[in-house]
Amino acid sequence: MDVLLVDGYNMIGAWDELTQLRNKDLEQARLKLIDQMAEYQAYRKRKVIIVFDAYDVRGTESHQKQYKVEVIFTKENETADQCIERLIKNFKNVKTKVFVATSDYTEQRTIFAQGAFRMSARELKIEINNIQKEIARDIQTHQQDQIRSRIPLDAATMRLFEKWRRGDK
Repeated sequence: MDVLLVDGYNMIGAWDELTQLRNKDLEQARLKLIDQMAEYQAYRKRKVIIVFDAYDVRGTESHQKQYKVEVIFTKENETADQCIERLIKNFKNVKTKVFVATSDYTEQRTIFAQGAFRMSARELKIEINNIQKEIARDIQTHQQDQIRSRIPLDAATMRLFEKWRRGDK
């Protein structure tokens, strides 16, 4: 199982669309990042954990799951970098590749020293854009395959067959 640890605020600050959204509503920027990372996780089959700083916020670390993506808000006086470094130690083993998405150069050096792979904010954004293009192509191919059915079926029968194919009851 591969794991991708994402420095949440680093991505929000590096991606233009999220930066613009952050300037209006930080919570919406976080939700959009989580949504994009959920799509990434589903497509790449790589566990995604997003870490947000709660450095100046009193309290303990909090964990949430949104769209099967784990979201961590660090504990008081802990940075996202410190939390990510701790998580690398927890996940790193022979069977697990750990990737960290951050554009913080100092953090990238620390990541390398711990045996994890780095991915810059720019590289992750390019990969997400490529995934979205692949999904669009897959959808288009799927729609064309449906059109080329050798047996003419009405829409209701097609929906029923699709439901059976997916194992829905």
